[in-house]
Amino acid sequence: MAIRRTDDVAVVVDDLDDAVARLRRHGAEPVGEVVRYGNACRLCRLCQPRGPSGVLVALAGPPAGRSVRGS
Repeated sequence: MAIRRTDDVAVVVDDLDDAVARLRRHGAEPVGEVVRYGNACRLCRLCQPRGPSGVLVALAGPPAGRSVRGS
């Protein structure tokens, strides 16, 4: 029987670099590198290690110089 995690979260942010920096100040650590998916978005996964299994947070943001809101 596989155990399915239910404590993972995904969030869209305007400024990925700023969001990653703020979460790191609170103890979250990146899992791998920031990945760019063409001109669509950049994605970073972070793990907040507090608790028995940690919480995996995926942040998605626009490529540098673009906005989520299209402005």
